[in-house]
Amino acid sequence: MATSASLAGKRVAVLVEDEFEDRELTGPLDALRAAGADVRIVGPTKGASFRGKRGEATVTSDMAAGQARMQDFDALVIPGGHAPDKMRLRHAMVDLARDAMEAGKPVAAICHGPQLLISANALRGRTLTCWPSIAIDVKNAGGLYVDKPVVEDGNLITSRKPDDVPLFSEAIIRALSRIHVP
Repeated sequence: MATSASLAGKRVAVLVEDEFEDRELTGPLDALRAAGADVRIVGPTKGASFRGKRGEATVTSDMAAGQARMQDFDALVIPGGHAPDKMRLRHAMVDLARDAMEAGKPVAAICHGPQLLISANALRGRTLTCWPSIAIDVKNAGGLYVDKPVVEDGNLITSRKPDDVPLFSEAIIRALSRIHVP
């Protein structure tokens, strides 16, 4: 990915749970770190290991969702796979997603990631994309589903699948590069 954006001073929370889609977490994580962002892995507990559903990646959480506050971050990334279905059962993760959306901070969700935003009641009136099997859930939550590699609607950035990760990562970096950090 060719980008000259420097994200020095920008803080990003990447949510994690077991069975995340490997490339949907590692792709944005690597791109954001390469661009200079301070990225923290936020899981249900601090110091726990989480394995991707394909077994290609394992990550360790830097902090527990219950200790994370969106006022300490500039953006939130929600990978897909089976992880979002587990995340939506964790009140602290739902609260982080809701807080990020309400604060107008960039929220990037790929694949099944919008499931967490459905639980946060944050999709009404928003245009987004996702994995096709949850398109009906997005519509039932008041969102407008479109089938495109990347959809940006205000602070919400969404993508469909692992093949979209490069464009998804570029969109996150663009959104973060527009934020002024004192």
